[in-house]
Amino acid sequence: MTKRIGFIGAGLMGHGMARNLVEKGYPLCVLGHRNRAPIEDLLARGATEASSPAALARDSDIVILCVPSSVEVEACVLGEDGILAGAHEGLIVVDCTTAEPASTERIAEALAARNVRFADAPLTRSPKDAEAGRLNVLVGADEATLGAIRPVLETFAENVFHIGPLGAGHKLKLINNFLSQGVAALVAEAVTTATKAGVDLATLFEVVSAGGANSAVFQRFMPWVLGRESGMVFKLKNGQKDIRYYTHLAEAVGSTAFLGEAVHQIYTLAAAQGEGESYVPALARALGKVNGVKIGPQD
Repeated sequence: MTKRIGFIGAGLMGHGMARNLVEKGYPLCVLGHRNRAPIEDLLARGATEASSPAALARDSDIVILCVPSSVEVEACVLGEDGILAGAHEGLIVVDCTTAEPASTERIAEALAARNVRFADAPLTRSPKDAEAGRLNVLVGADEATLGAIRPVLETFAENVFHIGPLGAGHKLKLINNFLSQGVAALVAEAVTTATKAGVDLATLFEVVSAGGANSAVFQRFMPWVLGRESGMVFKLKNGQKDIRYYTHLAEAVGSTAFLGEAVHQIYTLAAAQGEGESYVPALARALGKVNGVKIGPQD
C-alpha cells in the first residue's frame, strides 16, 4: 500500500472513513478544522496533518473530500492555496460530498487542465457504518480511474458501485436522498396530523410497522418521535441542501419537481425555526409548532 492519501472533512462520516484508511495501512494526511477531536484521534493513530489543501495535495497521490456541500468543495479545490494550487501529475481527487453535478463538472474541467483526474463518489448509510467500514460508495468515473481508487474505497466501503461516467454518482445520490428525505417529510406530516387527531403515536408506529407503509426511514424516524434515540443521524440543514440540489438537477434536465419543491419548503420552514442543527426527525417538532401541538423532545 504505497498510495499516499490526503483527507479533507473528518467529520461525522469522514472520521470513520479516515480511521479505516490509516488503520488498514495507508499513509494518511488530514486537513485540520475547528473540531479538533476527530483530528487528534487520527493523529494518535498515525496520521499527519497538513496546513492547507495545496500542501495536502502536493504530498498525496489521492485526495478524498467529504465536506458539507459544493461550496466547501469549490473552496478546497479552486480557492487560494487550494488543491489546484498543489496539483501534480498523477494526482486523483475523489469527492465523497453530496454535491451539485454542475459544480462537479466545473471542478473536473479545472483539474483536467492540470492533468489531475477527478471522481465523484458520494456515500450512503450512516456514520456508524463509516466507522465499521460498511459504507456504500456510488462512483462516477471512467474505468481506469475507478480501478486506481477502488482499493482505497474498499477500506471503508462494503459496496463500491460504478454508477457511470463522471457526475453520475452525484446525480444518483441526489435522487436517492430525495427519496429518503421526502419520506421523512411525509412521516413528519402524518405524525403531526395523527397528534392533532388524537391518534396514539405508539400505536401508529406498531400498525405501520406491520404493513405496506413501513420503510427504513419510518423505522429510523419514529423512535425520536416516541422519545427514544434518533435513528437518523443526519442534520436537517444538510437535508435542506440536498433537496435543493435535487431540484436544481431536475430543473437542469427539464424534469418537473412538484414534490421536490414542497419537501424543500418543509425543510426550509424547520430550519427557519432553528432546527437546522437538529437531526431530520425534528421536522415533526417544527410542523407540530406550526399546528399548535408538541411532538418529540422539546429541548
